[in-house]
Amino acid sequence: MATKIDKEACRAAYNLVRDDGSAVIWVTFKYDGSTIVPGEQGAEYQDFIQECTDDVRLFAFVRFTTGDAMSKRSKFALITWIGENVSGLQRAKTGTDKTLVKEVVQNFAKEFVISDRKELEEDFIKSELKKAGGANYDAQTE
Repeated sequence: MATKIDKEACRAAYNLVRDDGSAVIWVTFKYDGSTIVPGEQGAEYQDFIQECTDDVRLFAFVRFTTGDAMSKRSKFALITWIGENVSGLQRAKTGTDKTLVKEVVQNFAKEFVISDRKELEEDFIKSELKKAGGANYDAQTE
């Protein structure tokens, strides 16, 4: 059966993360049968990491505050998590299903496909977002 996405519900969750006035900094999109729906959401990145277990595959939209001494700004990441115990067929479908998620999640600085929890570390993601961000005027901390 072909995968579908609940666009309205996913878009509402996506907009919640994009809203600087919202405490929600991450949302997951998970499978409910053959439909991608919003999953958990939260205000702490460490809580998101707990969602990424070895037996699940999910997509996440996460807001990080980055910048240098001159300016702080929000940067967004699209993370595809594929746990170690996810079957080969489901791994393959995740790649094609991501196009459905990208119909909703359209603005992000960097995309990650991760199956190793070490790569979920906040400092790693932030450093990758910083590289993708261009100029860095905060020379004294480098």
